[in-house]
Amino acid sequence: MSSEQIHNEEQFPYPVLTLGNFDGVHLGHQSIFRKLKERSKEMKGTPIVFTFIPHPLKVIAPDNAPRLLTNYKDKIDLIKKCGIDVVICTKFTKEFASISAEDFVHTVLCKTIKAKEIFIGSNYLFGKGREGSPELLRKLGKQCGFTVTVVEAIKSGDITISSSLIRDLVADGRIEEANRYLGRHYSVEGVVVEGAKRGKNLLNTPTANLSTINELLPKNGVYAVQVELEGNLYGGASNIGYNPTFDSGKFSFETHILDFDGDLLGKTIRIYFIKRIRDEMKFPSADALALQLTKDITAIRGVLTDL
Repeated sequence: MSSEQIHNEEQFPYPVLTLGNFDGVHLGHQSIFRKLKERSKEMKGTPIVFTFIPHPLKVIAPDNAPRLLTNYKDKIDLIKKCGIDVVICTKFTKEFASISAEDFVHTVLCKTIKAKEIFIGSNYLFGKGREGSPELLRKLGKQCGFTVTVVEAIKSGDITISSSLIRDLVADGRIEEANRYLGRHYSVEGVVVEGAKRGKNLLNTPTANLSTINELLPKNGVYAVQVELEGNLYGGASNIGYNPTFDSGKFSFETHILDFDGDLLGKTIRIYFIKRIRDEMKFPSADALALQLTKDITAIRGVLTDL
């Protein structure tokens, strides 16, 4: 942890802290952040989020590491949009993973950050071997002079909202459910790269072929989307998959932007997933695919009109 990541108490009076991975920054995380802000306001303190890069499992057990909902930049941006003044992001290494829970509390939370209050989720574990529990944190807090508030998980009916649940929903193409638990539309950002050029030349439906660093795309298929380009928002139709009609065997993530005409090559765009329209399908000919795309776009316009 570098000195640039931690600031002294004079800069951050009365630090009110939460710790976690916060992948997706979903409704459960947002609930913790609200409580953090409310308490900070009462105490004229500073709300602080402490998180990690990369996800700890990518270091401890890479074969079991999840495909993340948010890359580092998006996660930090989303946390700050929740009104958090300070985000401390420490590099998670094997050395960091070897720090005991007690040493982490005494060295980082007490001596370095000088936390006064800590808010955590009910399932938060920390330290070497995940030995640190909310109970241990409370015990150590009495020694170090901070209090601990456990925020219960947010539920939707009988369903507990979690990053793992939302990852499963996105991977299964159940994007409307995922959006409900995220509290926003799931999105990915990428750069438009050269594609196969079938959209405009063969199907009369020009598409932007996207290269993205995001780890998790929705299940293959056709989606109603919104496209953010240079501060403007457009409707769009995205296809994720392998273009089986053309037997290319090459994965692509393509988006047709409605009512747009312009050169997008090299530009950065963000895709917001609204609704899954259908599975990816193999058609008998390019003409049959073109006809289906016309039907898809009509359906997508209807979906976007209802937003």
